[in-house]
Amino acid sequence: MVNRDEAAAVRPLTLEWVRRHLEVGERIVGFQVLRGGVTAEMRRLTIGARDGSTRDLVLRTYVDPFFVERAEDLLDREAGALTLLPGAAGVPAPALVAVDPTAAHCEYPSLLMSHVPGRTVLGDEGLEARVPLLARQLVAIHAVRPAERPREYVALTTADTVVVPKRADAVAWAAAIDVIRKPAPAYEGRFLHRDFHPGNVLFDAAPRVTGVVDWAGASWGPADLDVAHCSTNLALLHGPVWGLRFVAAYEEAGGVLAAVASERLYWQVRDALAFSEEVHLVAQPWREAGRAELTARAVEERLDDYVTALMDALG
Repeated sequence: MVNRDEAAAVRPLTLEWVRRHLEVGERIVGFQVLRGGVTAEMRRLTIGARDGSTRDLVLRTYVDPFFVERAEDLLDREAGALTLLPGAAGVPAPALVAVDPTAAHCEYPSLLMSHVPGRTVLGDEGLEARVPLLARQLVAIHAVRPAERPREYVALTTADTVVVPKRADAVAWAAAIDVIRKPAPAYEGRFLHRDFHPGNVLFDAAPRVTGVVDWAGASWGPADLDVAHCSTNLALLHGPVWGLRFVAAYEEAGGVLAAVASERLYWQVRDALAFSEEVHLVAQPWREAGRAELTARAVEERLDDYVTALMDALG
């Protein structure tokens, strides 16, 4: 039986919509709230069959008004990626079960997908082994050649929206902001995850990558942008040196980045500066996942160190 208090947390219309997409004889026997997401509610649903076997599905629901307004685009992107990727070599992504991008059937825009095994690993221990695995996984994603290209990438940060942290290196930040005042460099397009970072990659104990999740930003754009995003996350989670090291790991894994240093710098800086606008949002799930020391202030300090390191190393 479903725990009624828990089932109530999955809204009635959404529950009914999920039931309509189960196999004959299946029923929902339990669920677990998945922590760590920023933009949507995530739940793992346990589905029971008549023979006593079970399987898991994952339900994504956008409830925040800001994201509800954008949900149709986000869920269409994710649905397209989850339709494409189960047949792509080397990319362990969930498979699409159903999607309701406009909340025609559910209380809020929702997507139902298969569950992939593994867990996120955000601690410092074992990082030396995980970084090459992350890099190889991203190279595999960029090797996907979809029959139909997803929509072009979106980068919202501008020179005027950057939030310079208090006590930051003013000279380094001013130079970094000047970098993104210039037009974006020309690039050879690739299939992008667009939010590839340790929080969206699942590992087993070996460690091996067992899954890549959260494809709502799937886009077409420069490989440098995905690499830059993972680099910034690594820099904030583990220190600036790891952000710089990921770039080398990606190339060692066979990935190809912009040939000109100034073009690489543009994408690295653009992504790093984007984090200045959402430090509190980024830090909260990391703390909930056990990294209590990563307060908003601590993450701001690491971001400052990383921007300074970028300007020193690549500028």
